[in-house]
Amino acid sequence: MRVFRGFDSLPAFTHAAVTVGSFDGVHRGHRALLDRLTAEARAAHGESIVMTFDPHPRVALGQAEGLRLLTTLEEKTALLEEAGVGNLIVIPFDRAFAALSGREFIERYVCGAASAETLIAGYNHRFGHDAMGAAEIEAAGLLRVVRVDECLADGLHVSSTAIRRLLDEGRTAEAERLLGRRNEE
Repeated sequence: MRVFRGFDSLPAFTHAAVTVGSFDGVHRGHRALLDRLTAEARAAHGESIVMTFDPHPRVALGQAEGLRLLTTLEEKTALLEEAGVGNLIVIPFDRAFAALSGREFIERYVCGAASAETLIAGYNHRFGHDAMGAAEIEAAGLLRVVRVDECLADGLHVSSTAIRRLLDEGRTAEAERLLGRRNEE
């Protein structure tokens, strides 16, 4: 997997499929997105790209009180590579970046810098400070959007927040089921 920090030295990607998010924990829900990402890229004879943030947006915006990240950037990178992702763009996240509208982010970075043809988005993912949704992106004709449904494991909603809560409550076995692997803590 090729790893890029920021957007300054990106190569020309071919038939790129992109997904965007923090991917903290690279849990079962994330892996559903990543499986669809790699399948879409393969079908288009193109490249798969994950865009993630460093630091975590809540840390950068001063909203991290009590936040315990599930993975370091290095761990996340290794897990994304194991999932078959071809390219990782690590976005230096700060207040200026957070101020972008969804349309600016999609046009400038997803379509522009990454030359994406397809965007893989979770069922509730929003982009930019104005929380632009996948349906709005598609309606604007910016690029093709593939939505991935909510992931449930044993009837539980899979999310990094849910996993953190389970770990805080000492419910390690349930957290591991949502992660889809043994937690090494």
